[in-house]
Amino acid sequence: MQDWAGFGAIVTGGASGLGAATARRLADDGLNVTLFDLNEELGMAHAKMIGGRFARVDVSDPGSVEAGIDAAVSAHGTLRVLVNCAGVGGAAKTVSRGQAHDPALFEKIMRVNLLGSFNCASQVAAKVVAADPVGKDGARGVIVNTASVAAFDGQVGQLAYAASKGGIVAMTLPMARDLADKGVRVCTVAPGLFRTPLLHELPDEVQASLGAQVPFPSRLGDPAEYAALVSHITRNPMLNGEVIRLDGAIRMAPR
Repeated sequence: MQDWAGFGAIVTGGASGLGAATARRLADDGLNVTLFDLNEELGMAHAKMIGGRFARVDVSDPGSVEAGIDAAVSAHGTLRVLVNCAGVGGAAKTVSRGQAHDPALFEKIMRVNLLGSFNCASQVAAKVVAADPVGKDGARGVIVNTASVAAFDGQVGQLAYAASKGGIVAMTLPMARDLADKGVRVCTVAPGLFRTPLLHELPDEVQASLGAQVPFPSRLGDPAEYAALVSHITRNPMLNGEVIRLDGAIRMAPR
């Protein structure tokens, strides 16, 4: 198993939800973690708690990403791990009450979820491939992206969100192939229904109803379970170019 302890890691969307749990887990694994997020208050508090660093970064802006990466390298040295968790949602049908889907909403979701993942992955990869290889396989680093089961089972009103996550799924294998000869692995996790800030806003009975839809275990996923999978991906050298559903066997209904 690959050990990245002592090296630098970046987790986007690291102030809350899946990103916060992942940042904590990677810090427990011995990595020096920089959190990218727009929420300064939460981000700085969580970074302090895990002994990491916070950078206010808009992942949809390549310049902001570049500045955040430079800050991470200055603080923690050589980067080896990136986990893309930053993302936004938004519900709208292709046509609703005779009106076409708002193109501005579609573009926003694509820019944050898909373009944001690309911006961070491509720029971090450029840093990682310049680092010296480590271990018997000549590994240089790992990139983990976050898709969603919506990429496969997009529901009514999830057109933009599903498209953005489907793009992340489609990006996984070619990115892994692009970086294979440079010792950088790429995987994607596609979570199902997890206890994230978005779901926390729903009434308890609604959350319980959603959890009951999961075949087994019949509950919402814990962000720590997502983080555990990411930790394993970073350490298992044979996991590469793969999209892993983490969903308790759920297949989303149309609505």
